[in-house]
Amino acid sequence: MARVELARFLRERREELRPEAAGLTGRDGTRRRTPGLRREEVAALAHVSVDYYVRLEQARGPRPSARVLDGLAVALRLGAPERAHLFRLAGVAPPPPAVPARRVRPYVVDLLHRMPLTGAVVTDAAYDVVAWNPLADALLGGLAAEPNLARRRFLRGGQRSGSGPEEFAHYAVARLRASADRYPGDPRLAGLLAELRTGSEEFTRIWDSNPVRAPGHRSKTLAHPEVGPLRVDCDVLPLPEDDQQVVFMTAEPGTPAARALKHLSERGSPHGMPPTACH
Repeated sequence: MARVELARFLRERREELRPEAAGLTGRDGTRRRTPGLRREEVAALAHVSVDYYVRLEQARGPRPSARVLDGLAVALRLGAPERAHLFRLAGVAPPPPAVPARRVRPYVVDLLHRMPLTGAVVTDAAYDVVAWNPLADALLGGLAAEPNLARRRFLRGGQRSGSGPEEFAHYAVARLRASADRYPGDPRLAGLLAELRTGSEEFTRIWDSNPVRAPGHRSKTLAHPEVGPLRVDCDVLPLPEDDQQVVFMTAEPGTPAARALKHLSERGSPHGMPPTACH
């Protein structure tokens, strides 16, 4: 716990926050010596005692709990980066949000469309494809109709042709198990897991084996209805701030697969331009 830095951060944010921004306009008619909030106002908004908050600002307080830190973040109107910084100063791991992030940051979407010869998708913690580029849609097909890769794999017979389906199955289950631990209250994720367990004995068997996998590089063969079997390399770029992953699908230069990707890219997706983000 960085007590001095935490105290300075709290004091600076309190002094910078104007009362009207905190919803305190008109609460009393006394004159303020500074434009920021008073310590007792922050304590009230954060639901802690004034003495406790004063000790935090004086670098004398005990390590605050995650609940107290969340209260301070709300009281001081901290954005996501500032909230994460507050938790780091206190030496406390910030709790994840209640549900996975499903909106994709604009710069990530821009990245997907700057690589016309690379199929690229963004998946959230529930394995929904929340953004993709035209080549990815041409490779995988029907992403708008069924964006969830786990449901496609276990319930729709996807990725069963060619090599690599077992590896992906174990990786998908490992990621979904970890997501279930992080988001126990997300009804959308719970519904997906119930659907998979009910509809796929393979999913249940792998789930019960408690697989552990890490994102990285793998190769697989896609059975494409137009250009035939495609040997592609898949590389994963984690986006830890949003608990998302970017998956890049490429082919070795000069190979038939590379020429097929170029053909599909020039032809464009039969489904047109996909949405930049889904919810």
